[in-house]
Amino acid sequence: MGRASPLVLTLLAFGFFFATYNMVTMIMHNRSIGKWVHDDSDGEIFFDPVIEMPEDVKKPKNAKMPFHVALTATDAPYSKWQCRIMYYWYKKKKDLLGSEMGSFTRILHSGKPDNLMDEIPTFVVDPLPAGLDRGYIVLNRPWAFVQWLEKATIEEEYILMAEPDHIFVDPLPNLARGGLPAAFPFFYIKPAENENIIRKYYPEGKGPVTNVDPIGNSPVIIKKELLEKIAPTWMNVSLKMKNDQETDKAFGWVLEMYAYAVASALHDVQHILRKDFMLQPPWDVAMDKTFIIHYTYGCDYNLKGELTYGKIGEWRFDKRSYLRGPPPRNLPLPPPGVPESVVTLVKMVNEATANLPNWNTE
Repeated sequence: MGRASPLVLTLLAFGFFFATYNMVTMIMHNRSIGKWVHDDSDGEIFFDPVIEMPEDVKKPKNAKMPFHVALTATDAPYSKWQCRIMYYWYKKKKDLLGSEMGSFTRILHSGKPDNLMDEIPTFVVDPLPAGLDRGYIVLNRPWAFVQWLEKATIEEEYILMAEPDHIFVDPLPNLARGGLPAAFPFFYIKPAENENIIRKYYPEGKGPVTNVDPIGNSPVIIKKELLEKIAPTWMNVSLKMKNDQETDKAFGWVLEMYAYAVASALHDVQHILRKDFMLQPPWDVAMDKTFIIHYTYGCDYNLKGELTYGKIGEWRFDKRSYLRGPPPRNLPLPPPGVPESVVTLVKMVNEATANLPNWNTE
């Protein structure tokens, strides 16, 4: 199946939902449930609750497989400062041993350039028509990827879908293997527990609901040709889910994540699940071996170093404290006893802000 035509894309943008369920290409159908899998050339073993990695993709890679780093963003101050920190650490890690990170694009879905165009490689795309996202701005993400894939020249064969609140801790290799993308499993994405809703979009004829991976679109490393097939369906399913009252209420702020998981399953694409892809403070406390810090949750502690989640702490770092502008330079470090992951996060934010020019401007 080739790229969607501009006409189809335009119709999709205005909420005309097409039956893409039958327009799928068989990518992989070698599944078994609950298998131990050999994950990479380091010889490590992980438990993958969804798929068993086929023998022909277990073997160590002999050549580099660079991937394009892409993240969608708005022109709001909240998005801008996160993108600047993210891009700073991308540049620091890109050329280190073990990295297969290629070029970088911020896909800006505001419809117009902003003041970071000279600092961060940026591709401007249109937002959804006014009112279509119904206040859920994340719906612009699949539409942004559809436009970018249609219009941009992307040299790499693989793409990493990332987000502004990601910080690269270690050089990131290509975790995908051939037709198998790699993704991070989220504990709160539970297709089997929401089967009655999932079946509205993933009919029984497509297979068991366990074919829907417990993931979102990010972080995911995927072949460009696969993403070109999935992205229009991802957009279609996202909009359809948002327009269904039961689905919207059940999935809330993770609706678009479920939509990507369903869209992938509709195209018979499953993912290698990598728990070491990223960690999420304050819940993940030890650094161990990881590639990305995702600072989506607030970190609140008292001065004894005890977590006070749900209650503003005597010490805190929460990205939502800085909706209207960037955090100040030289944030105070957490009190003794706070987990290594939180300390590392604040140190990495401080290093970036100390070295980025004109930090306090929007």
